[in-house]
Amino acid sequence: MSEEAKNFCSDLQCGKETTSNLKCPICLKQGIISCFCDEGCYQNSYRQHKSLHWDEKAGEGKPYDPFKSFKYPGSLRAAYPLTPKRSIPDTIVKAEWAENGIPVEEQQNDRLNSIPVYSKDEIKKIRKACIYGREILDIAGAAVKPGIKTDEIDAIVHEETIKRNCYPSPLNYYNFPKSVCTSVNEIVCHGVPDQTVLKEGDIVNIDVSVFYQGFHADLNETYYVGEEIDRDVINTVETARECLKKAIKSCKPGQTFCSLGDIIEAHAVDMKCSVVTDYCGHGVGKYFHCAPQVPHYARNRAAGIMKPGMVFTIEPMINQGKHKCITWPDDWTASTIDGKVSAQFEHTLLITNDGVDILTARTKKSPGGPKNRISLKKAKA
Repeated sequence: MSEEAKNFCSDLQCGKETTSNLKCPICLKQGIISCFCDEGCYQNSYRQHKSLHWDEKAGEGKPYDPFKSFKYPGSLRAAYPLTPKRSIPDTIVKAEWAENGIPVEEQQNDRLNSIPVYSKDEIKKIRKACIYGREILDIAGAAVKPGIKTDEIDAIVHEETIKRNCYPSPLNYYNFPKSVCTSVNEIVCHGVPDQTVLKEGDIVNIDVSVFYQGFHADLNETYYVGEEIDRDVINTVETARECLKKAIKSCKPGQTFCSLGDIIEAHAVDMKCSVVTDYCGHGVGKYFHCAPQVPHYARNRAAGIMKPGMVFTIEPMINQGKHKCITWPDDWTASTIDGKVSAQFEHTLLITNDGVDILTARTKKSPGGPKNRISLKKAKA
């Protein structure tokens, strides 16, 4: 069978090559390319698959909200249709969940609850993956401006990832439909790129993860959209940036993972912000997510002591208002419960013999960066 003639099942929990001609009738009507192995694959995937269909009442090409009955906490809305799953060349080594969405080896490793310590050769590969991750994030961050769609950011990340012979780690991970997470304004994390158009005054977090030569890298930054940014929003973003910096500064052999949450929450509270407790940092490298768990809130009971060769992320999610989250009906997008903004920054870190190495560090050419702001504490003085 030629490369052009290959068909793959549109069920994200299958994804296998198929000779079946079973089509979705709505896709046929709307000119969307899709096929399924059998009726079982079609029925299994329909809830997610229908996100590709455009709303005939709204008209082709016009965004629509598929969750109109959902009580959104803030002003942001889902903007469907989603674009179809982006393809990966056969030449690229894929993550184990590329076909069926299930990270089997990662799940098996979780039962051990042991923190990996990597060899010099393994660290070289992780370091290379992190260099690629930084390059990709910088290119995506440079594209942030009023008028760009979050789906366009996904396309940029996808293309830049495969250019480097990497696999975009989020793609089909537990059936996540995109190659990057884009979290706008009140979205805490796991925002699904769609037809949302960024506007002046927004913020957007771009969370890039790549898989290269058997190892993952993970990093993210929050970017300002335009120049007219609310002062309280700037305070939230810069507080998140500072929380990560302060936590990294304390990392070294012998330091406990649980202590990082005390450092992060102390600064967040001082800056009149709150810390999300539903999500945490994690080990990364051979597995996308593994031990250690790295909570960002104070008085946590995370196990483990830092040792040379350990690789993990710190990624504090800092809210302007309440710390609690609510999940959209897509089962991915996590929003603040009060609709106020949330900001996040993440690095992949390596513990060395005498300290810590930021494997995903910004370069002199990296876009974004801090904005000047008068802290709430100083403003009251």
